[in-house]
Amino acid sequence: MTIGTFFTSIVLTIDFLDMLLRMTTPILLAALGAVIFDRSGIVNIGIEGIMLLSALTGVLISAGAQSWILGLLCAVLCSVFVSLLYGYFVLKLKTPLTLCSLAINALGAGGTIFILQLVTGEKGNTASLASISIPTIVIPFIKDIPIVGAILSGHNIITYLAFISIFLVKFLLYKTPLGLRMRAVGENPDAARSVGINEHKIKYTALILSGILIGMSGAFMSMGYMNYFVRDMTAGRGFIALAAEITGQATPIGTALSSLLFGLMGSIGTALQSLNIPGELLSIIPYVSTLLALLIYNMHKKRQMKKVYLVCHPKRNKLVIK
Repeated sequence: MTIGTFFTSIVLTIDFLDMLLRMTTPILLAALGAVIFDRSGIVNIGIEGIMLLSALTGVLISAGAQSWILGLLCAVLCSVFVSLLYGYFVLKLKTPLTLCSLAINALGAGGTIFILQLVTGEKGNTASLASISIPTIVIPFIKDIPIVGAILSGHNIITYLAFISIFLVKFLLYKTPLGLRMRAVGENPDAARSVGINEHKIKYTALILSGILIGMSGAFMSMGYMNYFVRDMTAGRGFIALAAEITGQATPIGTALSSLLFGLMGSIGTALQSLNIPGELLSIIPYVSTLLALLIYNMHKKRQMKKVYLVCHPKRNKLVIK
């Protein structure tokens, strides 16, 4: 199969676009949670661990209660609890950010395996449990539109919530008093405190909102993207979400576009399996694209800083021109 045939017969198809949306959904939700973290002045690289814990919680509760609603709710509550726990250690006990984030990631990777074996007797997955998947939605009228209906209708509920969340997060940050306080605390906490803003209260609120988004991301992995939990099933998506937030410059729209790009790379990697390319080589495509995106972002940032420096130092600018 040639490259041209690959794009026309596989990439430019409804199935590929459907896969693109599914691949983007968990990255987008987690990345939007990272945007709220960042804007509030909180650094958290433990998103991967939180996603794993919420993914397992959703499956176990949905299987026990036979309700996807309870499963999703408990997954979100688990994410919020771990996020608040992180905030307590960092904000109250002054634990180093990196140490606390690594602890959460380790808890997610090892703790889920322990709980999985404790509940199911297996270390690999929860396929033996009759868990309930989050349903898909068929949009009336739109589903009957040729091509457009196939693209926009029939997706998981979480997928629709993920893309709606782009505008909700943007509205929150730029159109509400809470969003203004979050940005004030994140940009200049001393100035925020001087006008009576409770820094810790705002950051805990940001942790709750971020936890909701990350919890939905984890739940989607085990109840939407798949219908059971597999150990380490997030496969670095929490770190990719952080990269999407960074390359999107911590803005909802920019982060959404970056998430779509990383989702596209993952989808292409999956689609390339039809060309008999070794799976080990294809599995690194999302991570290589993440490194390249961060490299390009860093180079762009350095150029911007150099321009600012030359503008602020006109004498130095003349010397550089000479």
